[in-house]
Amino acid sequence: MKKTFELTHPKIKLARRVDAVKYEIKKYLKRERNKTLPAGADFWDFDCKFGNTEAEAQPVHVSQINKLIDQTQQENLTSFYVEILAKAAHRQARMDDDE
Repeated sequence: MKKTFELTHPKIKLARRVDAVKYEIKKYLKRERNKTLPAGADFWDFDCKFGNTEAEAQPVHVSQINKLIDQTQQENLTSFYVEILAKAAHRQARMDDDE
């Protein structure tokens, strides 16, 4: 998903529009996670970018997207750019500090 979301709408209030954008992103993540994994992969990982425009987008973790959308709403910005790309990944074993 590579998309610029507009938060202004003549009939929809800002808070409702923000909720709709969050729901659309959540729905996309769920749809990608439900796809069949290729052989040798354990889970779907996501490469995410967030910014005011596509040129200003910075890499972020998928769990930070909702917080950044809320921050955009508080700053009264009219739009923002989100890029979420799914990739198959393999979990790495954790190394304990005790060993």
